[in-house]
Amino acid sequence: MYSVDSVKEIQDLNPFIVVGCGGGGEKFSNLEGVETVGFIDDDERKQGKQFCGHIIADSLEKCLIDSDAKSLVIMLPIGAEGTALKYAVQAIDAGLNVVTSFRSLSIEENPSLAKFAEAKNVVIKEISPRLDVVEKFAGIAPEKSCEVLPKISYTPKAPVVFVGGTSQECGKRTTSKKLGIAAMERGLTPAIISTDEMGLEEPTDFNFRAGSLSAMDVPAAILAAIKYVEAEKNPDIIFIEGQSSLTEKGNPHPRGLSAAILIGAAPDAVIVGHRPNHPYREPRGIEEEIKAIESLEPTKVVGLSINLKNAGLDTDVEYFESKFNLPVEDVYTNGASKLLDAIFDYLEE
Repeated sequence: MYSVDSVKEIQDLNPFIVVGCGGGGEKFSNLEGVETVGFIDDDERKQGKQFCGHIIADSLEKCLIDSDAKSLVIMLPIGAEGTALKYAVQAIDAGLNVVTSFRSLSIEENPSLAKFAEAKNVVIKEISPRLDVVEKFAGIAPEKSCEVLPKISYTPKAPVVFVGGTSQECGKRTTSKKLGIAAMERGLTPAIISTDEMGLEEPTDFNFRAGSLSAMDVPAAILAAIKYVEAEKNPDIIFIEGQSSLTEKGNPHPRGLSAAILIGAAPDAVIVGHRPNHPYREPRGIEEEIKAIESLEPTKVVGLSINLKNAGLDTDVEYFESKFNLPVEDVYTNGASKLLDAIFDYLEE
């Protein structure tokens, strides 16, 4: 009922004042046939500066001075619903039509807002995630957008290590745990964050299933987890368990999840796990995974964790060390002390 299906539906609402001077506001102002006559942002660092040909104001009242605006569009990020609601009410009360992004303010979840617009005889519409289109071609879709976490910015105090792998079930969870144990044996305070529902073993600090989140929310969740664990225990080093692989063949669906966790961790160093002769996965291999990781993030793979459960008689730790010129450890047999040495050697460089 309120969803915008085409830009033609909002061209009649010109000209617009835009709330939110970021990517969303710029995209909206560039839509074909859309006219913008003012911009608002609550961020004091942006106010008074030029954006898309206009000076950013700090309030709707100032933007309406000498303005012929007929409508207000709200392009704020997730987590700013309170601010979005404030501007929507102000605009409707001033007799302006309102277009809101689903990220900013859901009309369906705020029926009183739609009633207020009707009482004021103005139009209210929402730029939706178009889940109806997804349902049309996929046969099923969630009831609403799954992107819900606000984006955060945070710089960890402790070094962060990402534990990736060439496939699923290659030993990432065990390697993360063993690295934490090795750190504790040296008198350090590690933090271990598992991104899987099976990450239940000590000394893991907590676990959550990153795959249950929108890919857009995963980096925010990882960074929020790092911020939280630093506030709780002030760790000397943080280990982030990855999921799946960036390069595994045969099962492409989790590869985006692996990338999102890596991006959220923004690690100082990486350990890559590998399971030779994997019985039910199709890894492309160590070399390919290292290239993918170091291409996606400005980080360095400093060691390999080898799961020898299905390895042949001619495949051992020494074989992988000579082939890849990296420290290699069978953590199931020997723990992760050698890998921890590799991490600290690299960090000291």
